[in-house]
Amino acid sequence: MKIFVTGVGGQLGHDVANELHKRGHECIGSDIASAYNGIPDGSAVTAMKYVAMDITDEKSVRNILTREKPDGVIHCAAWTAVDAAEDAENQEKVRAINVDGTRNIAEACKELGCKMMYISTDYVFNGQGEEPWQPECKDYAPLSVYGQTKLDGELAVVNTLEQYFIVRIAWVFGLNGNNFIKTMLNIGKKYDTLRVVNDQIGTPTYTLDLSRLLVDMIETEKYGYYHATNEGGYISWYDFACEIFRRAGYTIKVTPVTTEEYGLSKAARPFNSRLDKTKLAEMGFAPLPTWQDALARYLKELFS
Repeated sequence: MKIFVTGVGGQLGHDVANELHKRGHECIGSDIASAYNGIPDGSAVTAMKYVAMDITDEKSVRNILTREKPDGVIHCAAWTAVDAAEDAENQEKVRAINVDGTRNIAEACKELGCKMMYISTDYVFNGQGEEPWQPECKDYAPLSVYGQTKLDGELAVVNTLEQYFIVRIAWVFGLNGNNFIKTMLNIGKKYDTLRVVNDQIGTPTYTLDLSRLLVDMIETEKYGYYHATNEGGYISWYDFACEIFRRAGYTIKVTPVTTEEYGLSKAARPFNSRLDKTKLAEMGFAPLPTWQDALARYLKELFS
């Protein structure tokens, strides 16, 4: 198969490109930069065909995808700076990327008759309660500009295509980019104490593990909504931070606080980011390893 991956300069797109290469698929990576600017890890991304593409440019998207004629598109590109999305001067750009850009991809996929996979987020829900969110749930009510634009991106796909993959993920970490783990490790080198919220609950997602699942999916025609994070149970950011420091051997005191007590974020965060993933097994897809196992492997990669 020939698969076109948007956002290949980010955490997830990088690992998706590598996984496609490992399986013998032809991967075309794209991002806004004029040349690939991810980590030079000697992997497939350094050898893949790279195409600079602005997903907000409808004509460019149509022309490039028509020229490349992929069998499928895995759309990882997005505005993901949640707090910055709340700034008035950024909101038009956020919508252009997350909504209009997604619609441009979907319309091009429709014209070409190729598969489309859209990567979404737990932020499309209102984050209330304690029950895990089901993939087919339509109780959205996002709390932030980021969440609303990712939901509108979902709807752009649904309203354009008859068949699609929409995969919601949460608490993402990977080698190629910044994330919570890298932030904690950097803070741990500078400070002896740290406050971390303990009332936002979810499960981390390692992009290396997720990329394998996404390629498993794109190789099939098992379309629909899915939720995908690592297994291992639901935790708070406080729990995650404590485990990061324990495994990294850092002796830092972590104090649990409520979101209200923490009080530094512009964008409202969902308290309940529990995503129900039982549909994966029901559709014949292997669940991701536990987040504890994923964290151990990730730290080994970081420190190697």
